[in-house]
Amino acid sequence: MTVHLKHVAIASADPDNAAKFFVEVLGWTIAGRVDSRNALGYYVTDGTINIALLNFKNRPAAGMEFPEGYTGLHHLGFQCEDIEDIVDRFENSGFAPRHDVNIAQGLGMNPAKDNAEYKMTGPEGVMIDVSERGWVGTATYKAKTA
Repeated sequence: MTVHLKHVAIASADPDNAAKFFVEVLGWTIAGRVDSRNALGYYVTDGTINIALLNFKNRPAAGMEFPEGYTGLHHLGFQCEDIEDIVDRFENSGFAPRHDVNIAQGLGMNPAKDNAEYKMTGPEGVMIDVSERGWVGTATYKAKTA
């Protein structure tokens, strides 16, 4: 099974300015806006990859390892065919689920959810997002059907 990089999250102090950069300088499009209890920002895309530009509203949702006001790379997201299989592969290789962030954000391995992604621990402590559905704005995104 091949797993594809489809999503990158950048913690941003100014998501409006960051989105403006991607749209005006790189010619990307805004695929969506985020305004939840956890973050404010945008999803921008070139049609192949989705980048979330997020200003986190609370540390538990971002992950407690990120200091208040952190900006920079936050996590990488990979689209997979079978989320249960990929989570098992992570765990069998010694990379644990990020239950702290999954609980804080209300995430899980439920492919019927709008936000059907699951946070895992990756190499060098980089947070990894896995999803069967993928991310809005990418060619392989699978919109919720019901």
